[in-house]
Amino acid sequence: MATRRKRAAILDLDGTLVDTNYHHALAWYRALRECGVLLPLWRLHRHVGMGGDKFVAATAGTAVEERLGDKARARWEEIFNEFLPEVEPTPGARELILNLKQRGNSVVFATSAIQSHFDVFVDEKLDARGLADGWVTKDDTGASKPDPDLVEAALERLGTRTAIMVGDTPWDCEAATKAGIETICLLTGGFAEAELRDAGAIAVFESPRDLCNRLAETPFA
Repeated sequence: MATRRKRAAILDLDGTLVDTNYHHALAWYRALRECGVLLPLWRLHRHVGMGGDKFVAATAGTAVEERLGDKARARWEEIFNEFLPEVEPTPGARELILNLKQRGNSVVFATSAIQSHFDVFVDEKLDARGLADGWVTKDDTGASKPDPDLVEAALERLGTRTAIMVGDTPWDCEAATKAGIETICLLTGGFAEAELRDAGAIAVFESPRDLCNRLAETPFA
């Protein structure tokens, strides 16, 4: 009798496995403020999760992007680098990766983070590079979330479309939906359960630890 192939896991990093969303919002706030663009932090946080290549236009408009986008991104990177020593994994992050692997689920990291931040998250914060079956970053794709390129690249790494995205923002849901797969979301990004479900999440858990403890309730089982 044929056995059903287990669902692979495409795991987001920023906000999902590492607690970074509010650091990103503050870094963008300071970078844009230095460029003479003052935006409320709550509005910036609402767009954390999409790639930096889209962030300035989405929050401040296309005119600001054309005039100051590259300058703001360069300054955001410098400011966020200063926050890196304070960044910690979300509760149960490494435990979730280990549990998925022990169950026989393939794992690929897929993140809009730049390569240098990815390296810090995976090697220094999670010590998880050796646990993954592969990874893709913003630098590996033509477009960042909410475009589906990142998810499509992860599916290609996996060699299957039998997979589920695990993320923390509506942008993760949008990218996964465009790629034709489902999303499980965590509350670690600061978005409400209702809006994550409205964006398409099939289930919402409090943290990686909560998901890890309840994997039997999900399609990963």
